[in-house]
Amino acid sequence: MGIQLRDIVGRISYNCDIIFRVTDIQEVNGVKMAILFGEDFRLVADAPYEDLVKVNPSERKRLTEESRSREQQSYILFQQDVDLLKQKQEYEATESYSNNSGYFQLPGRVLHLDGDPNYLEKCLMLYEKIGVPVYGIHCSEKEMPNKISDLLDYYRPDILVITGHDAYSKAKGKPEDLKAYRHSRHFVQTVQAARRKVPHLDQLVIFAGACQSHFESLIQAGANYASSPSRVNIHALDPVYIVAKISFTPFVERVHVWDVLKNTLTGEKGLGGIETRGVLRLGMPYQQPQE
Repeated sequence: MGIQLRDIVGRISYNCDIIFRVTDIQEVNGVKMAILFGEDFRLVADAPYEDLVKVNPSERKRLTEESRSREQQSYILFQQDVDLLKQKQEYEATESYSNNSGYFQLPGRVLHLDGDPNYLEKCLMLYEKIGVPVYGIHCSEKEMPNKISDLLDYYRPDILVITGHDAYSKAKGKPEDLKAYRHSRHFVQTVQAARRKVPHLDQLVIFAGACQSHFESLIQAGANYASSPSRVNIHALDPVYIVAKISFTPFVERVHVWDVLKNTLTGEKGLGGIETRGVLRLGMPYQQPQE
């Protein structure tokens, strides 16, 4: 049996460097082509059907275990950062531990728009594990610019994530040409529409982009953080780590860009941004729920 929809494959011409999910099979000018979505990276690609090979179960298991190990390491490092932030907040809220009044935290609320339902599910699981309040919406990249205004009115988030799949094609133009990207222009239009609703960079924090996205255009459009400065692939979970750091940082503090990037799986080649204020707020007193 040949390669079918949903099969996990690699590209022979790329030495199977990235594993993909087959999402569509088409015939283009007499050539059978497959549309591929990265399993761990936010990359969309098309490839000749004959260039594909199924990834056998043992190899897939090995690659999956390696990926999960990297993800777990990143999570542990991030959790250490969050724990330090909480200790600092507790110290300040209790006046150097001299005040016994309880306090509560209001982390920043996230609205996460994702072009891939599988990635969205993975991200929502990580948000829940970290403790970030989030609304997740699956929406195709092309529809995002038209839907974002109503979604912002309805959910009123502190932080907006605009992501999905993207790719740069050398055949379509130079790296500075927005038309050479599969979905960067849709991300840019979505950021612009969001900024028409909330112009201030600290009233709505925006992350935008996916693999190989046009970083400069996204920042110019009004994103606080974006991908991909070096046009490299970014990991599916990277947007979560970026906005979670903002969500747990008090609104009176600035977050330096490197502090946001250091615990991502991709780092500064794939992600970048501008200094931004945190959005967490403390309140008191904290009342224990009555039994």
